[in-house]
Amino acid sequence: MHTDRRTLLQAAAALPLATVGANAAFAQTPTTTPVAAPPKEVTRALAHYLVTASYDDLPANVRKEGVRTLLNWVGVAIGGSHHETVDIAVSALGPFSGPQQASLFGRRERFDIMNAAFINGVSSHIFDYDDTHLKTIIHPAGPVASAILALSEMQPVSGKDFLNALVLGVETECRIGNSVYPNHYDVGWHITGTAGVFGSAAAVGKLLKLNEQQMTWALGLAASQPVGLRESFGSMNKSFNPGRAASSGIFAAILASKNFTSSDAMIEAKRGWANTISTKQDYNEILGDLGKRYEAALNTYKPFACGIVMHPAIDAAIQLRNEGKVTADQIERVDLKVHPLVLELTGKKTPKAGLEGKFSIYHAVAVAIVEGAGGEKQFSDRAVTDPTIVALRSKVNPVVTPGIKPEQVDLTIVLKDGRKLNRYIEHAIGSVEVPMTDKQLEAKFSDLAEGIIPAATIRRVMDACWNVENLPSAAEIARMSVAS
Repeated sequence: MHTDRRTLLQAAAALPLATVGANAAFAQTPTTTPVAAPPKEVTRALAHYLVTASYDDLPANVRKEGVRTLLNWVGVAIGGSHHETVDIAVSALGPFSGPQQASLFGRRERFDIMNAAFINGVSSHIFDYDDTHLKTIIHPAGPVASAILALSEMQPVSGKDFLNALVLGVETECRIGNSVYPNHYDVGWHITGTAGVFGSAAAVGKLLKLNEQQMTWALGLAASQPVGLRESFGSMNKSFNPGRAASSGIFAAILASKNFTSSDAMIEAKRGWANTISTKQDYNEILGDLGKRYEAALNTYKPFACGIVMHPAIDAAIQLRNEGKVTADQIERVDLKVHPLVLELTGKKTPKAGLEGKFSIYHAVAVAIVEGAGGEKQFSDRAVTDPTIVALRSKVNPVVTPGIKPEQVDLTIVLKDGRKLNRYIEHAIGSVEVPMTDKQLEAKFSDLAEGIIPAATIRRVMDACWNVENLPSAAEIARMSVAS
């Protein structure tokens, strides 16, 4: 029996798509949006905004969030700089690197800007501890900050120009991500890479002072380089994606600066980026209220080095542990009422390595109670084999409970003396509703950078990030963030 192509596509769109990966808990149900004629010149209209938007246009709250985005990114980039993944990348690419133009955060080597941007992007994402735009699960800073900090070491970039470019890059990738999310993500694309390349190209293009036509071409060249599939999650390949988005964006902007052309409608055309990689296209998410509504103001920062789906439980466990001065030997059991995705995504009962611990709700709760934290040290090989933590995680009892949302948890610690300590989390720390404070971001930074750069330098780097708007050269941040 003959079935036409449209019928097949409609049937396929109706099939449920499985959500996988530690951050899928906040994904929406895929929808198929009726195909409508896009507004004219989406790519060009976005380019026009990017080349005309100035630092003075940024509201104070957006500037502040841009500064916090920078601080958090520098911390995670330094923190991940000596992971095996980064060592391999440095070893593999070293023989092919060009002029020593840019720093590798937390290391001594210097690479050309494209390879430096790639490696710093990898370093900043390897711990899954970076920033998150929760509406799309994009990790915005990796593709953008990695690119423009590298560029700032090759040409003069003032702190104000740097911050403006950072915000515009984040704004670009998150708006473009909004336009195709969740369908694009749920079919298997790693949206940090596929949308992140636009953010990198936009930010670098801004600093290269591209004109409107050149910026249109830069966005078009970025559209031709979508990178990242969710199948890569759990491997080194996952951190490859934001790194490659950073270097690909530089590649696009530099070519465009020399008038390397592209279609002027690469985002919205019938066979352009949005229609090719997603069954949903909402171009108002890209162009609506440009310069008024800022997605960059919605950036969040992970307080715990694991998938977001476990953050509410860790938050609750730490609060109860600290308030009640609870120790592991006092505990009879720990009961959690959770959303189904918690067990689907993080149901590993007996993790054997640190990476597996990032996908174990049992380990996450146990280590939070024992050590009162959920940083990278709590998701290390050492932590998952600690006898006290191993014993306690056998007492952790997560139960799927109707009415509990992915961002919620109802956690009860039952003590051997019969007391019950309960905490319900509506929104975990690190969310838009309960953001990390500046002091908490500094504590995270210091913990990540400890042992990699000297303590006195850690303070200097943080101060430089907070004061980026007043720096004569943004490159100062990169140059002081290297190993001594």
